[in-house]
Formats: sequence, C-alpha cells, structure tokens
Amino acid sequence: MSTISTVIFDLGGVILNLNQDLTLRAFQRLGLDLSQVNFNSHIFTDFETGKISASDFRMGIRSHLKQNISDEAIDTAWNAMLLDLPEHRLKAIEQLRKTHKVYLLSNTNSIHIDAFNSYFKQQYQPERWVQLFDKIYYSYEIGLRKPNTDIYDFVTTDIQIQPEHCLFIDDSLANINGAADAGLKTIHALEPLGEKLWRQLKTALTE
Repeated sequence: MSTISTVIFDLGGVILNLNQDLTLRAFQRLGLDLSQVNFNSHIFTDFETGKISASDFRMGIRSHLKQNISDEAIDTAWNAMLLDLPEHRLKAIEQLRKTHKVYLLSNTNSIHIDAFNSYFKQQYQPERWVQLFDKIYYSYEIGLRKPNTDIYDFVTTDIQIQPEHCLFIDDSLANINGAADAGLKTIHALEPLGEKLWRQLKTALTE
C-alpha cells in the first residue's frame, strides 16, 4: 500500500505545453543568443528567484542587444515558449484532488506568469487554476529554485509533511534528481500529462 498522500507537479512541460526553442529562435531574430547571455550572467536565475524585477530583466536583456527594442517585443519573445494547456489535464488533476493533496512547484518568473494567467483567463474560468491545487509555489515568489534541495525542503516544511510521502513530477532530470536527494518520490515526465504519465502516476499511488 502506497504511503504517498501528496502529489507535487511542475508546470511547464508537465501541465502546460512548452517549447523553449521558440523563445531561443525569437531572440535570435532580435540578434541575441540567450545561451551566451545565460553563460555570461545570472540574469535568468536572478529573475526566477525574484532577485530582480521584470523591469530589471528587460533592461538586462536590452543591454545585450545592439538595437533598442520595446518592452513588448522582449516580452513577446520571452513568452514564445508558452503554449497551450488542454482541458483533459485540468480534469485529471481535479480527479486526483478527490483522493490526494495536490501542489504546484514551478521555476518561473513574473512575465511568464502574467502571460499564463492571461491565457488561462481567456480559455477557462480564472478561479479554476487556484482551485486545482492546495497551494502554488512559484520560484520567483519564494526566492528558491529547482534543482537545489532547499526548495523541496521549503515546500515539505511549509505543507508539514515528510518528503517520503510526496510524489514529485517534473520534466527536468536535474529537478528530479534534486527532489530525490531531498527524499521525495519522483516521476520523470518524458512527456506532458496524458495517458502514459497518468498510468505512471496511478501506479506510483497504489504500489
């Protein structure tokens, strides 16, 4: 009999469809190689842990560009990776909430969340998102970031549960390894939430 009482989902690549290459290509068209920016600075980590604001992030991006582009152009390129969220994934989580505690833990930033919230409001009832989870943890709000073990320690302490009673699902192997190091049970999502991942989840909850 499984001792797992709590499931913690990642957002992008698990619940929300994501394609990071679209953002890389969008910035390339603006004359910027994001991989080089990431190599030479901490701007992305700082933005995802709330150390810098959206305005600071845009200013940092603009400092690497030869041309002066608008905030809107930066946001559009930055948000290009965010795709759709199918109804069946919401229904699956709603079904899971009948038997288990469900949380969200995402490495993200204010620009992405503003765009996601706007998308969700257009597609669904806005309150449905927060009703899906017992609590939502965004890295930029709590100042911690996966795969560091301190973020998993923070979450399990906050919800007052032993890590071995939690199942963590993420599409990043590094994040999965970090969670495992923190004592959580894990599933590495090789594809977003669908029939295959749902079967893996149900098996983990019954073994």
